[in-house]
Formats: sequence, structure tokens, C-alpha cells
Amino acid sequence: MSTNAPSPRGLGRRRQTVAEQALDANALELFARIAQAGSFAQAARDLGLTRAAISRRIAAIEKAVGLVLFARSTRSLGLTEAGRRLHARARAVRDAAESARLALRHTRDQLDGTIRISATAGFGRHVLAPLLAQFQIQHPAVRFELFFTDRRVDLLREGLDVAFRFTSTPPEAWVAQPVLKFAIRAYARAGLAVATRPEDLAGVSMLLLGQNEEPFASQWLHDDGRREEVALQASAWGSDLDGLIELARHGAGVVLAPDFCVEAGDRGETLAAPGHSTMPSRVGTTATPLANLLPGWRMLAGMDTVQALTLPPPAGSEPARALVRFVRESLAPRE
Repeated sequence: MSTNAPSPRGLGRRRQTVAEQALDANALELFARIAQAGSFAQAARDLGLTRAAISRRIAAIEKAVGLVLFARSTRSLGLTEAGRRLHARARAVRDAAESARLALRHTRDQLDGTIRISATAGFGRHVLAPLLAQFQIQHPAVRFELFFTDRRVDLLREGLDVAFRFTSTPPEAWVAQPVLKFAIRAYARAGLAVATRPEDLAGVSMLLLGQNEEPFASQWLHDDGRREEVALQASAWGSDLDGLIELARHGAGVVLAPDFCVEAGDRGETLAAPGHSTMPSRVGTTATPLANLLPGWRMLAGMDTVQALTLPPPAGSEPARALVRFVRESLAPRE
């Protein structure tokens, strides 16, 4: 008897079509979340993915089903007729998945493990440190390894889980999420009126971060749109911004610093950048407070936002992503 007879039809598992594979539960949930976000960029931030990854996933789904689901324009992202029909079913899948995750979240253990964190020294000390303390109260099994430094850190080589950076060009392989907008302003000891506009700083002792032995060409922008350019000569410079700020407190000159590094300690209360939630300020500061020397003016530095950088799933850790969500929510502008 031949052993090579074909199997009877109808037995065994039916193979899925390409379209069926493209519209599995994961794809439907992703589609619903992108539609809810209203843009690929916002969906990427919400999901902890890169914008390119979101675009590729949607393009693959549309190619497999042979239908255009999103109507794209330079300013907005909407649903086509086919997309609207699919959205109702995809939303049900998303809601079911969210309910399942919520049920598990109530029963699973708290976050644990070590989060390796890099941040610029000023942001780490003045903004991040109090938030880390609050986060650890909520998740006592989480531990932190901290690298508060202004040197450029190789994220992959040093095995970091999250980095908080001043950057307008984050590394391509990392997910970047904005956490805090800031302005660089000129600060001097309260009562020391040495300038009324940026051009007056040309004849003032300046305390500058970095290597500024030679004159430094600075550009300034006022809230009303005025611009000025002035060459600044440092009387003291270096890599320790807090040290330069302390020099300014004792009347040694004018320091250029991000607002979050100066304003909390000098008000002696809480850090409350306009429209932001409050956090504990530094304590024990006895030196003379600093004042914003040039109200309405800020120095242009090519960047004005602190970004949180994490690796996309599955490489990135869940505790790191949870920490970034906590920091973003804590610093989110108030309505």
C-alpha cells in the first residue's frame, strides 16, 4: 500500500491569508491607537515607538489588505471610508486588550529592577532627583544607578536604560519623548542691576559653562520678537554649572543658565515653571538669591527642550518606560 497518498481535504489547520495575518489582534489594536492619537508622531510618543516604525506598520497593513486606511496630509491624519469601517472593530479589540492589561496590572507585583539613568548635571539635580524619590516611594523595589554629568554619554556602550538630554537631534535608534521646555536666561545677584538689555552684557563679568576663554558670540530673542547679538567675555568658566551659579550668588558676575537650575532655589519654595507642576526645591540655600537680569529675553542655544531617550520595545525595559511616563506626567503643563 502506498504511503504517499495525499491527506484528505479539510483536515489540519487552515493557513491564514496575507490579509488575515496583517489584521491580527496586535495590528488592530495598533490601528485603533493611531486613529485615536490623530498623528503618527503622537502615536509614536504614546506607544514608545519611533515614527518610522509606526509608518512602516501601517504601510504593511494597507498593502496586505489592499486598501488605504488613513487620509494623510501635511497638517492632519484622518480615516478613509475603509478606515472608518475598520475602526469600530479595531476599537473593540483595543478596549478588550486594555481591560485585560488592567486586570493583570492589579494582580502583578510592583515594578522592580535597576534603572540606569543618565542626565545632565543641572537637570538631574534640580528637576529629576525629587521625581526619582517620588517614583521610588511608589515602586520601592526599583533601584537607580545615576550618571549626572554634562559629558556626552554613549547610551548603548554604557548600557543605559534612559537618558535625559538637551537635544534637537536624538539618536535614530532611540525613542525620544519631550519632558520639559526651558529657557536660558541671564542671572545675577538680586539687587545687582548691571544690564537692561543683552548688549549691556558685553562689559560685564560673565560666568559661562564650557570652554569660553575666547569671546563667545551669543544671540538673544525677546518675547516681543526683538533680537540682539553680543560677544561675551568670561571671567570664569568651566564644566560645573552649579559652581558658576554659586559664584553669581556671591556677586562674581552674571551666569547664563537654564531657568530650572536657578529659579526654584532662589524663590525658596517650589519649582513651578510657567504652566508646570511643582516639585520640592533645594533646601539649605543661604547665599544671596539670584534675579533674572533681562526679563523677557532668552539666549538662543539651538534647543529648548529636555528629551527622554529610551530604547523601543522589546529592548527597552518596562521600569524605564514607566519612569519616563511618570516624569512626563509630573512635568506636563497644567490646564
